[in-house]
Amino acid sequence: MIEPTLASAPASAAPAAAPSAPAAAPAGVTHPKTIKSFVRRAGRTTTGQAKAFEDFGPRFVLPYAPAPLDATATFGRNAPLVLEIGFGMGEATAHIAKVRPADNFLCCEVHEPGVGALLKRIGEQDLTNIRILQHDAVEVIDHMLPHGVLDGVHIFFPDPWHKKKHNKRRLIQPPLVAKLATRLKPGGYLHCATDWQPYAEQMLQVLSAEPLLQNTAAGFAPQPDYRPLTKFENRGLRLGHGVWDVVFVRRNQ
Repeated sequence: MIEPTLASAPASAAPAAAPSAPAAAPAGVTHPKTIKSFVRRAGRTTTGQAKAFEDFGPRFVLPYAPAPLDATATFGRNAPLVLEIGFGMGEATAHIAKVRPADNFLCCEVHEPGVGALLKRIGEQDLTNIRILQHDAVEVIDHMLPHGVLDGVHIFFPDPWHKKKHNKRRLIQPPLVAKLATRLKPGGYLHCATDWQPYAEQMLQVLSAEPLLQNTAAGFAPQPDYRPLTKFENRGLRLGHGVWDVVFVRRNQ
């Protein structure tokens, strides 16, 4: 998420889950029995966001359907496909789509104000390479994304669940990472970012333990040039908070 909605403020949605695949959780982290890509929280849609839903929703918001996505038909072209899980208010998503016009971005977010905010940015910036699924990302992965279909995955500033007893609710856990790894093409990448160091260390541990993935760095990665510093992130940096990027690629196997 990006801006307060992603890192430390609300993401939202209706619950949905998929069975966990067997995998070892990091030391001290009890893995939940189900994977959820969100937690339900309240939020208010502004007049501008509601207008964006009306003007741009029919074109850019896709209906969820438990059937393989035809990305070429969906975007009207054949191009590399990047999945984003949880985009908050869409600031980074819109920036990345603008600086990478040759790529298609399939973005999952259940927080309605965030979807409206990204639709507003799409209209203001005349972006055409974004499609939004207002649905649980785990079900999208399970039912709409075949193996080997993705060129990249972005997960920026997911809820860190600071308290140790809540660590098991974190999104980055072995079963989800295993699902994502199988959806990546060989050479495709998984890019996570967080401003909470204990979560960054867990991300690095979980991704390092996935046999289909290989780290692109000796540990944490330099911030890729396509990921912008958002207002929320800049505010944190001014307060002395760190930001950690983790970038792994799918092995050729």
